[in-house]
Order: sequence, then C-alpha cells, then structure tokens
Amino acid sequence: MSRTPSEEYRAYNVWDAPTRWFHWINALAVLGLISVGVMLLNDDALGLSVGGKVQLKQIHVALGYVMALNLIWRFVWAFLGNRYARWRAMLPYGPGYWGALRSYATAFLSGEPQQYVGHNPAARIAIVLILFLLLLQIATGLILAGTDLFWPPFGKWFAGWVAAPGLDSALVSPLASNTMDQAAYKAMRAFRSPIVTVHLYAFYALAAVILTHLVAVIVAHFGDRERRFHSMVSARFI
Repeated sequence: MSRTPSEEYRAYNVWDAPTRWFHWINALAVLGLISVGVMLLNDDALGLSVGGKVQLKQIHVALGYVMALNLIWRFVWAFLGNRYARWRAMLPYGPGYWGALRSYATAFLSGEPQQYVGHNPAARIAIVLILFLLLLQIATGLILAGTDLFWPPFGKWFAGWVAAPGLDSALVSPLASNTMDQAAYKAMRAFRSPIVTVHLYAFYALAAVILTHLVAVIVAHFGDRERRFHSMVSARFI
C-alpha cells in the first residue's frame, strides 16, 4: 500500500512481533555465518589447526541450523501473520503488481519515489532473491555439514560411505583419518566439490544482496523519511 502526501506523517502498525523476531534472528545468524565463513576461507592465513578448523565448522553449521529453523518458521508465519507478513504482501505477483512496479520505477527515476507501507514493489523482487539464496545456502550447507562433520540430516549416510572396512559408521570422525577408507573419502570429496563451489558463490551473492539491502534501507530511512529501521524494531511505520 502506497502513501499519499496527506498521509505522510500517519503511523501504521506494520511488522508484527514474529516477523520482527524472524528478521533480527536471521540478521544475527547470517552475520555470524558470514564472519565464521570468512575465517574458514582464510584458514591458512590465520594459521588454523585442523582441530581449530573443525571447531569453526561446528559453529558455522550450528548457526546454519538456527537460520534454517528460523526460515521454516517464517514460511509458516507467511500463512498466519498479519497482512504485511503474508505471502501476497511479500512476493511479486497479484492483480496490478506489474503496473505498480512500473509506477514505482517511474517515480523513483523521476526523483520522487513513492512511499509504501510494508514492502514496495521493487523490494518484493529482492525478497524472492534473498529467500532463494538463503534456501540455496541451507540446502548446500546441510550437505556440506554431512561431508565435513557427519552431522544431520545427511551425515550418517556420508559416514557410511567413507567408513573404514568393518568400522561402525557412528565412529567416523573428521579428526581421525584412520576411521575412513581413503579411496571412499577421496570419492566423497570429489562429490562435494561442485557443492562447495555453489555454496561459495551463493555466499558472495547473498553478501552483495544484503549490502544492497542495507544501503537501500539507509537511503529510504534518511532520504525519504521512511522509518524502515525504526519500524522493524517497534512495528510502527511512520
């Protein structure tokens, strides 16, 4: 819903509490994942031991579980929340959407952007991109958690693949190479290689989208008087 000039200073209750909790839990989880991920990418420069790298991977995966569960909750809430939390207010579809997008783009390019309560038409496209990248990171991350740490949901299967002959797969450890059949381990690493590549480049894309999102929020907050940051804290959109 866009705002007219006469409604410029009216306050609206927009983001309900579950939506706000999702937003900040997701923000903290992603920030933690990015921080740990950068350390893992620079493990040699940081002089990390094998044990230290495994510990960082454990923290990384734990944060990934938090992000995954939080995202699942958000998908459920998109069916139950208020009008601004539901799918029809988040996704780029519905009667009149493309006309609203063209109108928004024209107004933005003219230097007089339309103000919206909730997500504007362009933001709804960004939401789809962010959700896709989050899901891609979760899917590839869960597979890598199985190959690196033998953690759920796929860890038992990967442990069974690489377990040394006659060894119970529950005893396979990333810190004990003697628990693994080296030929099977090498084949498993070849299997995971393209998944690592997808996870890495999706990480770069997600970081870029998040940076763009932050810049857009700051510009809207200070340039157009849209109190988006304030509204995600207090629920009041002014």
